[in-house]
Amino acid sequence: MRMINQRAVLDLLRRGGPATRPQVAKDTGLSKPTVSQALLALEAAGLARATGHTSTGTGRSAVLYEADPTAGYVLGLDIGREHIRVAVADLGRTTVARRDVRNTARSGSALISALGKLATEIVAEAGLTNDDIVVRVLGSPGVADPVKRCFRHAPNLPGWGRPGLLDDLEQVLGPELVVENDANLTAVGEWESGAARGASVVGCITIGTGVGMGLMVDGRVFRGATGAAGEIGYLPYGRTHVADEPGEPPARGHLEEATAAQSVVRGARELGLGTARSAREVFRLAREGDELAQRAVSAEADRLAYTVASVAAVIDPELIVLGGGVGTAADLLLEPIDRALRAFTPLTTTVVQGELGDDGVLTGAISVGLRAAERLVFERRVGAA
Repeated sequence: MRMINQRAVLDLLRRGGPATRPQVAKDTGLSKPTVSQALLALEAAGLARATGHTSTGTGRSAVLYEADPTAGYVLGLDIGREHIRVAVADLGRTTVARRDVRNTARSGSALISALGKLATEIVAEAGLTNDDIVVRVLGSPGVADPVKRCFRHAPNLPGWGRPGLLDDLEQVLGPELVVENDANLTAVGEWESGAARGASVVGCITIGTGVGMGLMVDGRVFRGATGAAGEIGYLPYGRTHVADEPGEPPARGHLEEATAAQSVVRGARELGLGTARSAREVFRLAREGDELAQRAVSAEADRLAYTVASVAAVIDPELIVLGGGVGTAADLLLEPIDRALRAFTPLTTTVVQGELGDDGVLTGAISVGLRAAERLVFERRVGAA
């Protein structure tokens, strides 16, 4: 019962911010002596601290208490084909160090080595040691395979499907490593602090080097039977030929080939825009009025409308959030997507631009890490006491 009371007090301080003993007693329904004992125990465990005084109506001051944000730290990692983003945050969600670099690794072993080096450097930059990091969360394309200990469906990261890869990641990054699909983490980030706040059913479609979707239902990630829910890149698209004899399935899905960032460049070049080197460049030219670029963007909007229509028919979402690199061009895409949707299907849904941009995966990783870290720090410190 004592631990339950302490947890109730700590959760209140974490969610509601600094408060006095009388405020904590009122908001938790606990007696003032019980609150005093809980706060003393939390202070002794390094989980809460006095943060100042406040004056009451009678002019007497009262001590303000807060959850100590330095009681633990979380390491978040966003791994993509072109980039690596790493950040350390304290339990108060304040980022204390961050690093964004290009992913130059072209093998699984090289990427693992780069991640280990980055993690060591960013922790040192924050003035911390590895023991200060309570939880590590890595966001990656694909689906973590708990049996083979690797990632499935991650063709854009060479070597990421090698059995035992997750064990190697734990060895260089440290214990309490959580691995999660990057689109799922983006959905968590957008649901908690972005464009999908409070939505009951939301699909977050990320379009960049690859295509994926994170699905949140009543505040929880929906994973499906094997964790592959949201792997919409494998949806069929266009005319396909089925071989007489079954063979190996393609590494990249039809929809991913049709809608990922490179398809924007390919479409622009087919229209005659030979200078296009990236989707961002095509979007920039479209904003500047280039007719060929605008036609390429319109074609991408049609393909994305097909994607949204397919998703809407299956999950009936309250909201679809566009994320990833292509999602940053929502100012160009949203209107033609909406127009095409109305021609495709009566099952319309609201499509919006993500608010987190390139920080979506990292924001979600920190959020997932903090949930786990809050529990672990409490169990370790209060249990040890």
